[in-house]
Amino acid sequence: MTTRPAVAVTGATGFVGGAVARALGGSDAALRLLVRDTARAPEIPGAEAFSVTYSDREAAVRALDGVQTVLMVSAAESADRLEQHLTFVDAAAAAGVEHIVYTSFFGAAPDAVFTLARDHFATEERIKASGMGYTLLRDNFYLDFLPSLVGEDGVIRGPAGEGRFAAVARADVARSAVEVLTMPQDHRGVTYDLTGPEALTMGEVADILTEHLGREVRYHDETIEEAYASRRRWEAPDWQYDAWVSTYTAIAAGQLDGVSGAVAGLTGREPLSLRDHLAAGE
Repeated sequence: MTTRPAVAVTGATGFVGGAVARALGGSDAALRLLVRDTARAPEIPGAEAFSVTYSDREAAVRALDGVQTVLMVSAAESADRLEQHLTFVDAAAAAGVEHIVYTSFFGAAPDAVFTLARDHFATEERIKASGMGYTLLRDNFYLDFLPSLVGEDGVIRGPAGEGRFAAVARADVARSAVEVLTMPQDHRGVTYDLTGPEALTMGEVADILTEHLGREVRYHDETIEEAYASRRRWEAPDWQYDAWVSTYTAIAAGQLDGVSGAVAGLTGREPLSLRDHLAAGE
């Protein structure tokens, strides 16, 4: 009797992890779902749910024992997210995981303008040094979230200037991850930039949203000082303000520009554009 390869999916209660888990549910893999709360895990025939947090090394080692491949969806933003990531990577290596697929960020670098991209880079480096096989999925900003940037007054505010970014749909990230997890040996040691089919300015995003919503949406190019001031109406730690503002300054710096053919190459279908996504309601 042939033993089915075990695949673990983290973040299965979220959009990307959940979509990947459901897609793999009909495959030949023995599927494990690593979630904080097993009561919220998607019901997938044959899948086994484990209660795991990235910061709990012992629980992660137990859940990953016997797993060949794991999808590591980056943790929710927090002050200690990098520490959580490094703990989980070390646990995966200790458990004998052969291949880790990590959802990183486009342009991840130690000196990236977008502050959280620096943590992604550090996570990538830990993965590379772990001895495990790996595939890095460097997602651009999610185009799913673009409508939420519009304020109650119909204005998108941020210091993005005329910079362009090639936002990608979460559904396309999930579809790409499924292809890699299905045949990980074909993607060993590869980094994929996952983008949409076009690089847009924030002004162009506002125009597309105007078309879709049937009401005017405008983009206001804030100064950096204005950006910090406008966001301080929400109580947050300094690192969060820096992350919010650098979302836009990274675009202005050109660090999110560039369209990749990786989604089409992996999935066999063109990635969704912002118009496609809005029309489909995905």
